[in-house]
Amino acid sequence: MAAAGPGPGAGGAVKTLALVLEDEARRGGGGGGGYCSGDTVSGQVLLELAGPLPLRGLRLEAAGRARVAWSESPGAVPGAGTWGVAVRAPGPGPRREAEVRYLDIRQSLLRDPPEGEENLILLDGRHEFPFSFQLPQEPLVTSFTGKYGSIQYYVKAVLERPAVPDQSVQTELQIISHIDVSSPALLTPVLRSQEKMVGCWFFTSGPVSLSAKIERKGYCNGEAIPIYAEIENCSSRLIVPKAAIFQTQTYLASGKTKTFRQMVANVRGNHIASGSTDTWNGKTLKIPPVSPSILDCCIIRVEYSLAVYIHIPGAKKLMIEMPVVIGTIPCIGFSSRNSSITSQFSMDMSWLALTMPEQPEAPPNYADVVSEEEFSRHVPAYPPPIDCEEQLCCPVFAYIQEFRFQPPPLYSEIDPHPTDVEEVQPVSFML
Repeated sequence: MAAAGPGPGAGGAVKTLALVLEDEARRGGGGGGGYCSGDTVSGQVLLELAGPLPLRGLRLEAAGRARVAWSESPGAVPGAGTWGVAVRAPGPGPRREAEVRYLDIRQSLLRDPPEGEENLILLDGRHEFPFSFQLPQEPLVTSFTGKYGSIQYYVKAVLERPAVPDQSVQTELQIISHIDVSSPALLTPVLRSQEKMVGCWFFTSGPVSLSAKIERKGYCNGEAIPIYAEIENCSSRLIVPKAAIFQTQTYLASGKTKTFRQMVANVRGNHIASGSTDTWNGKTLKIPPVSPSILDCCIIRVEYSLAVYIHIPGAKKLMIEMPVVIGTIPCIGFSSRNSSITSQFSMDMSWLALTMPEQPEAPPNYADVVSEEEFSRHVPAYPPPIDCEEQLCCPVFAYIQEFRFQPPPLYSEIDPHPTDVEEVQPVSFML
């Protein structure tokens, strides 16, 4: 809720002027997550008076715009100094500004005054004026405040009175343009590799190679990015691998570009001695609470990248940078490699939860199921023994085929030869 006290010249008539939204949580983008394109914004304007008050009007305004502004550094003026030497001009350079409007809504909250009168008289006491409006269906850019610009939305109530300056109260709206990281473009893995020779001129000590990979391009706040990297140190120096998430803010105005870059999270690896290698098998880097990526504004862009780099003493660092998109809708079923491995492990070990029977039953013996008469009826008699000294008149395989054993009987849970006493054999399992 936003409230304002008596303004200049109020004469003590206006005690309170306040603006209340129905969904207060969504106003600031907290637990409600902010408003989106097409949502309905509803609320009330509260007016408390200490006496009768003439009014010309009470209007509601909803506005949203992106603004960019910065001053260029002083430039050099050629030939301005002695002997035609360029000197730096005093004072700041030219100022760059740009603005884009995304929302502009106006509503009147007062009924028309009686016929023949210009103003409407409100009696003392508490008055409530409900309002409701719908945000445009066109995509709105996410709210953002940066180094050289901002994207802001607000709702304002303006109280108009005769012969007195207008009195107003406003509250900010948090707008979010959702980005679904489950889109195919953000599920593709990113892989980079690079190599650097360490040394100067003819005194090279060997290369340092680096290759890094992330499983996908899109993530959300609070997620941990698993990093897979291989570092090989063939130089003669001790190196240290690191990883960081960078935010890059880009502002455009009057055909010029201004960039601001900052680190928002980082992680450090172990030292790697000369002639050694190191492997990151899913080293995690957690994303802190940051603004989502802004890619659909023509004057402000907010982009992120994951950099894996190596500090090399006495040389420039070796860096691999991979683009990352910070979204708002998490990827279901593919949050991270760690969670997938955990779920796979729990699935593989789920057989331990199966209950074993209290008295496991052994399979029946073949002789107990098939009688001797039935066995002799199906199995032919053995052929007479063959004298080894005689020459076989046919191949050996012909005699082997005479041994035609019948298949075992079909398993049945009903014992055809039940016994009075059931034998229970203990069964042990080694885990």
